[in-house]
Amino acid sequence: MERKHLSPGKKVLRGVLWALLALVLIAAGYVAYVFIAYHRIGDQPLSAENAAGNNAVTASVPRNTELTVTSWNIGFGAYESDYGFFMDGGHESWAWSKDRLNTNLNEIGRLLASQNSNFYLIQEVDMDATRSYHVDEREVLASALPSLGYTWAQNYDSPFLFYPFYQPHGASKSCLMTFSRAKITEGMRVELPVESGFTKLLDLDRCYSRQYIPVENGKTLVLYNLHLSAYTSDGTIATEQLNLLLADMQTEYEKGNYCIAGGDFNKDLLGNSKEIFHVEAADYNWGQPIPEGTFDKVNISLVAPFDAASPVPSCRNADSAYHEGQYVLTVDGFLVSDNVNVVSAGVVDTGFAYSDHNPVEMCFILE
Repeated sequence: MERKHLSPGKKVLRGVLWALLALVLIAAGYVAYVFIAYHRIGDQPLSAENAAGNNAVTASVPRNTELTVTSWNIGFGAYESDYGFFMDGGHESWAWSKDRLNTNLNEIGRLLASQNSNFYLIQEVDMDATRSYHVDEREVLASALPSLGYTWAQNYDSPFLFYPFYQPHGASKSCLMTFSRAKITEGMRVELPVESGFTKLLDLDRCYSRQYIPVENGKTLVLYNLHLSAYTSDGTIATEQLNLLLADMQTEYEKGNYCIAGGDFNKDLLGNSKEIFHVEAADYNWGQPIPEGTFDKVNISLVAPFDAASPVPSCRNADSAYHEGQYVLTVDGFLVSDNVNVVSAGVVDTGFAYSDHNPVEMCFILE
């Protein structure tokens, strides 16, 4: 029987079809991997053993004394002033280099130490991530604040993201770190709701951490560290997350405890940052104001750091290197219960030299 031979044109076509089939199978396999590997971490107790036995850590927090808390989203140490992140419209997906990352982390640690605060709430601290060259950033910050106890709560554990194609973002394990000059006796990672579907792969897992610190009158300071969702379809999930946190704080307040939360809300805490800082907001879902009525039924208040005479934003949109006219707003701030007297709150103006966020700080008194 005579065997038929394919023409050169048909051979090329068959090769192209096989190549396309292979690409489809690879893509389908990768999508399946991402969804299978995705998981929620859940509620978890936090170890505070690192605070125990540290002679520099006091046994309790004093009342009727001015205390300070500093909060800072350090942007995994990558967001120097010339950095633009691909998910914000920029081009970079990793820190510029491992050397620059380490130098920037050391500068972040130096600035934190210079604040000499009683408490620190730090967000976006990488534990082991492609984007930060697998540097354990917890060690750098702990070394910068050696006289403080701390806890860390893993915020997310992202599977390998093969995007952008020119430099895949890779896998990311990142956490929230909370430091205290008074002993942390107990801590908890509390899971937050996230969007379903494909969007959850971009916004990753979310949590807040809750730390219990004794006060000299026998009550407890409950200190919360938060980083609410940013990359969502319409921004409403961050409001749901905030309501869950407020319910938690209200419960602790009704027990007679003092409650303070701080971090990155991914909300326009001033409500009109566009007008205050004279910038265009474009179509950014993550910069929405907190809905009216959010605090009506709780004994919790928002403290948005703001100096009307010389307003400084706490965050920039990292669509490119920092420049005049770039979209800026204030998304970092604090929540306090009614038994916490706020003396002042402000933004530490770094010119976004080390992160796409400026640190924010609050001075307060436990009544």
